[in-house]
Amino acid sequence: MKGAAATRIVAWGIAITLVALPVVGVMQGWFAAGRWPVTQLKVEAEFAHVSAEQIRSAVLPRLGKGFFATDLEDVRKAIGSLPWVESVEVRKRWPDTLLVRIYERQPFARWNEDRLISRQGLVFEAPGADQMGDLPRLRGPDSRLAEVVSFYAQARKAFEGRTGLSIVGVSLSDRGSWSATTDSGAEIVIGDRDQADRRLARFLDVYPQLVAGRHGGFAYADLRYTNGFAIRWPEPETTATPKVGT
Repeated sequence: MKGAAATRIVAWGIAITLVALPVVGVMQGWFAAGRWPVTQLKVEAEFAHVSAEQIRSAVLPRLGKGFFATDLEDVRKAIGSLPWVESVEVRKRWPDTLLVRIYERQPFARWNEDRLISRQGLVFEAPGADQMGDLPRLRGPDSRLAEVVSFYAQARKAFEGRTGLSIVGVSLSDRGSWSATTDSGAEIVIGDRDQADRRLARFLDVYPQLVAGRHGGFAYADLRYTNGFAIRWPEPETTATPKVGT
Protein backbone atom coordinates (compact mmCIF):
# COMPACT_ATOMS: atom_id res chain seq x y z
CA MET A 1 0.00 0.00 0.00
CA LYS A 2 2.77 2.40 0.86
CA GLY A 3 4.43 1.82 -2.52
CA ALA A 4 1.16 2.51 -4.34
CA ALA A 5 0.67 5.77 -2.42
CA ALA A 6 4.18 6.94 -3.29
CA THR A 7 3.55 6.10 -6.93
CA ARG A 8 0.37 8.22 -6.93
CA ILE A 9 2.21 11.22 -5.36
CA VAL A 10 4.91 11.05 -7.99
CA ALA A 11 2.30 10.75 -10.72
CA TRP A 12 0.45 13.79 -9.46
CA GLY A 13 3.72 15.72 -9.27
CA ILE A 14 4.47 14.94 -12.88
CA ALA A 15 0.94 15.82 -13.93
CA ILE A 16 1.07 19.20 -12.16
CA THR A 17 4.43 19.97 -13.70
CA LEU A 18 3.21 19.09 -17.16
CA VAL A 19 0.15 21.30 -16.73
CA ALA A 20 2.12 24.21 -15.28
CA LEU A 21 4.74 24.36 -18.01
CA PRO A 22 2.39 25.61 -20.77
CA VAL A 23 0.95 28.22 -18.36
CA VAL A 24 4.44 29.51 -17.52
CA GLY A 25 5.19 29.69 -21.22
CA VAL A 26 2.10 31.79 -21.86
CA MET A 27 2.86 34.15 -18.96
CA GLN A 28 6.45 34.62 -20.09
CA GLY A 29 5.13 35.71 -23.46
CA TRP A 30 2.64 38.07 -21.84
CA PHE A 31 5.28 39.72 -19.63
CA ALA A 32 7.99 39.70 -22.32
CA ALA A 33 10.39 42.63 -22.08
CA GLY A 34 9.43 44.02 -25.45
CA ARG A 35 5.67 43.65 -25.01
CA TRP A 36 3.41 46.57 -24.07
CA PRO A 37 6.08 49.32 -24.27
CA VAL A 38 5.85 52.39 -22.08
CA THR A 39 5.17 55.31 -24.39
CA GLN A 40 3.86 57.99 -22.02
CA LEU A 41 5.73 59.79 -19.23
CA LYS A 42 3.73 62.09 -16.98
CA VAL A 43 5.58 64.16 -14.40
CA GLU A 44 4.36 66.24 -11.45
CA ALA A 45 7.08 68.60 -10.22
CA GLU A 46 7.71 72.17 -9.18
CA PHE A 47 10.30 72.63 -11.94
CA ALA A 48 12.05 75.36 -9.94
CA HIS A 49 15.48 73.74 -10.19
CA VAL A 50 14.86 70.41 -11.93
CA SER A 51 14.09 70.71 -15.65
CA ALA A 52 11.88 68.52 -17.80
CA GLU A 53 14.89 67.73 -19.96
CA GLN A 54 16.86 66.43 -16.98
CA ILE A 55 14.00 64.15 -16.01
CA ARG A 56 13.55 62.91 -19.56
CA SER A 57 17.27 62.15 -19.89
CA ALA A 58 17.25 60.17 -16.63
CA VAL A 59 14.14 58.14 -17.48
CA LEU A 60 14.35 57.38 -21.19
CA PRO A 61 17.29 54.92 -21.03
CA ARG A 62 15.23 52.81 -18.62
CA LEU A 63 12.10 52.58 -20.75
CA GLY A 64 13.39 50.14 -23.36
CA LYS A 65 11.60 47.32 -21.59
CA GLY A 66 7.91 46.55 -21.72
CA PHE A 67 5.28 47.78 -19.27
CA PHE A 68 5.64 44.82 -16.90
CA ALA A 69 9.42 44.59 -17.19
CA THR A 70 10.12 48.26 -16.41
CA ASP A 71 11.93 48.45 -13.06
CA LEU A 72 10.33 51.23 -11.00
CA GLU A 73 13.13 51.23 -8.43
CA ASP A 74 15.69 51.71 -11.20
CA VAL A 75 13.74 54.70 -12.52
CA ARG A 76 13.36 56.14 -9.02
CA LYS A 77 17.10 55.93 -8.34
CA ALA A 78 17.96 57.54 -11.67
CA ILE A 79 15.73 60.55 -10.99
CA GLY A 80 16.76 60.69 -7.32
CA SER A 81 20.41 61.13 -8.34
CA LEU A 82 19.66 64.55 -9.88
CA PRO A 83 21.13 67.36 -7.73
CA TRP A 84 17.92 69.11 -6.67
CA VAL A 85 15.70 66.08 -6.13
CA GLU A 86 14.62 65.43 -2.53
CA SER A 87 12.37 62.43 -3.13
CA VAL A 88 10.60 60.62 -5.99
CA GLU A 89 7.44 58.59 -6.37
CA VAL A 90 7.10 56.36 -9.45
CA ARG A 91 4.22 54.12 -10.51
CA LYS A 92 2.74 52.59 -13.63
CA ARG A 93 -0.66 53.12 -15.21
CA TRP A 94 -1.94 50.57 -17.65
CA PRO A 95 -1.32 50.15 -20.47
CA ASP A 96 1.62 52.39 -21.41
CA THR A 97 2.16 55.21 -18.89
CA LEU A 98 4.78 55.93 -16.25
CA LEU A 99 3.69 58.41 -13.57
CA VAL A 100 6.42 60.34 -11.73
CA ARG A 101 6.06 62.78 -8.86
CA ILE A 102 9.14 64.75 -7.82
CA TYR A 103 9.71 66.76 -4.65
CA GLU A 104 12.53 69.28 -4.99
CA ARG A 105 14.94 70.24 -2.26
CA GLN A 106 14.16 73.61 -0.71
CA PRO A 107 17.41 75.48 0.04
CA PHE A 108 17.68 77.02 3.49
CA ALA A 109 21.24 78.38 3.45
CA ARG A 110 24.62 78.19 1.77
CA TRP A 111 27.15 75.99 3.50
CA ASN A 112 30.87 76.80 3.20
CA GLU A 113 30.29 78.69 -0.06
CA ASP A 114 29.93 75.83 -2.52
CA ARG A 115 27.17 73.69 -0.98
CA LEU A 116 23.62 74.15 0.24
CA ILE A 117 21.59 73.11 3.27
CA SER A 118 18.04 71.96 2.59
CA ARG A 119 15.12 72.75 4.88
CA GLN A 120 15.33 69.12 5.99
CA GLY A 121 18.85 69.82 7.28
CA LEU A 122 20.74 67.90 4.59
CA VAL A 123 23.87 69.25 2.89
CA PHE A 124 23.94 68.80 -0.88
CA GLU A 125 25.81 70.01 -3.92
CA ALA A 126 24.01 71.77 -6.75
CA PRO A 127 25.06 73.80 -9.78
CA GLY A 128 25.14 77.53 -9.05
CA ALA A 129 25.13 77.17 -5.26
CA ASP A 130 27.84 79.82 -4.94
CA GLN A 131 25.67 82.30 -6.84
CA MET A 132 22.73 82.22 -4.43
CA GLY A 133 23.58 85.40 -2.60
CA ASP A 134 20.10 85.83 -1.13
CA LEU A 135 20.50 82.79 1.13
CA PRO A 136 22.07 82.95 4.61
CA ARG A 137 25.79 82.13 4.54
CA LEU A 138 26.82 79.58 7.14
CA ARG A 139 30.36 78.30 7.61
CA GLY A 140 31.97 75.73 9.86
CA PRO A 141 33.16 72.11 10.14
CA ASP A 142 30.76 69.60 8.61
CA SER A 143 30.60 67.72 11.90
CA ARG A 144 29.11 70.81 13.61
CA LEU A 145 26.49 71.71 11.04
CA ALA A 146 23.54 71.46 13.46
CA GLU A 147 25.32 73.69 15.98
CA VAL A 148 26.02 76.36 13.33
CA VAL A 149 22.39 76.37 12.19
CA SER A 150 21.24 76.68 15.81
CA PHE A 151 23.60 79.58 16.49
CA TYR A 152 22.42 81.37 13.35
CA ALA A 153 18.83 81.18 14.58
CA GLN A 154 19.91 82.43 18.01
CA ALA A 155 21.88 85.40 16.64
CA ARG A 156 19.16 86.38 14.20
CA LYS A 157 16.54 86.37 16.94
CA ALA A 158 18.75 88.54 19.17
CA PHE A 159 18.94 91.25 16.49
CA GLU A 160 15.28 91.21 15.43
CA GLY A 161 13.54 94.54 15.94
CA ARG A 162 16.34 96.07 18.00
CA THR A 163 18.94 97.63 15.75
CA GLY A 164 17.66 97.91 12.20
CA LEU A 165 20.27 95.31 11.30
CA SER A 166 19.73 91.72 10.30
CA ILE A 167 22.05 88.73 10.64
CA VAL A 168 22.61 87.06 7.27
CA GLY A 169 25.40 84.67 8.18
CA VAL A 170 27.42 83.07 10.95
CA SER A 171 30.78 81.35 10.99
CA LEU A 172 32.52 78.91 13.33
CA SER A 173 36.30 78.81 13.03
CA ASP A 174 38.44 75.71 13.48
CA ARG A 175 39.45 77.10 16.87
CA GLY A 176 35.83 77.36 18.02
CA SER A 177 35.35 81.12 17.68
CA TRP A 178 31.99 82.44 16.48
CA SER A 179 31.33 85.45 14.29
CA ALA A 180 28.30 86.89 12.53
CA THR A 181 27.71 88.99 9.43
CA THR A 182 25.01 91.64 9.08
CA ASP A 183 23.00 92.58 6.01
CA SER A 184 25.16 95.71 5.68
CA GLY A 185 28.30 93.56 5.39
CA ALA A 186 29.61 94.30 8.89
CA GLU A 187 31.43 91.54 10.76
CA ILE A 188 30.83 90.86 14.45
CA VAL A 189 33.40 88.67 16.21
CA ILE A 190 31.76 87.03 19.22
CA GLY A 191 34.19 84.39 20.45
CA ASP A 192 33.23 81.41 22.61
CA ARG A 193 29.68 80.07 22.45
CA ASP A 194 29.20 80.05 26.21
CA GLN A 195 29.78 83.84 26.27
CA ALA A 196 27.72 84.62 23.17
CA ASP A 197 24.42 85.56 24.83
CA ARG A 198 26.00 87.97 27.32
CA ARG A 199 28.28 89.61 24.75
CA LEU A 200 25.55 90.11 22.17
CA ALA A 201 23.19 91.54 24.78
CA ARG A 202 25.84 94.01 25.97
CA PHE A 203 26.54 95.13 22.41
CA LEU A 204 22.89 95.50 21.44
CA ASP A 205 22.05 97.47 24.59
CA VAL A 206 24.38 100.33 23.66
CA TYR A 207 24.32 100.08 19.88
CA PRO A 208 21.47 102.60 19.39
CA GLN A 209 23.49 105.26 21.23
CA LEU A 210 26.61 104.44 19.22
CA VAL A 211 24.93 104.97 15.85
CA ALA A 212 22.87 107.99 16.85
CA GLY A 213 23.66 110.83 14.48
CA ARG A 214 25.83 108.68 12.23
CA HIS A 215 25.16 107.98 8.59
CA GLY A 216 25.64 104.29 7.88
CA GLY A 217 26.55 101.51 10.25
CA PHE A 218 29.77 100.06 11.58
CA ALA A 219 32.20 97.94 9.59
CA TYR A 220 33.57 95.65 12.31
CA ALA A 221 32.93 94.89 15.98
CA ASP A 222 34.95 92.71 18.34
CA LEU A 223 32.95 91.63 21.39
CA ARG A 224 35.67 89.52 23.01
CA TYR A 225 36.53 92.01 25.74
CA THR A 226 35.81 91.49 29.43
CA ASN A 227 33.99 94.77 30.03
CA GLY A 228 33.24 96.13 26.58
CA PHE A 229 33.93 95.78 22.89
CA ALA A 230 35.83 97.42 20.07
CA ILE A 231 34.14 98.86 17.04
CA ARG A 232 35.45 100.17 13.73
CA TRP A 233 33.56 102.55 11.51
CA PRO A 234 33.87 102.75 7.73
CA GLU A 235 36.50 105.11 6.40
CA PRO A 236 34.84 108.41 5.43
CA GLU A 237 34.68 109.01 1.74
CA THR A 238 36.96 111.80 0.62
CA THR A 239 36.17 114.08 -2.25
CA ALA A 240 39.19 114.85 -4.37
CA THR A 241 39.88 118.56 -4.85
CA PRO A 242 39.88 119.34 -8.55
CA LYS A 243 43.10 120.77 -9.86
CA VAL A 244 42.97 124.16 -11.49
CA GLY A 245 44.99 124.36 -14.67
CA THR A 246 47.33 127.25 -15.23
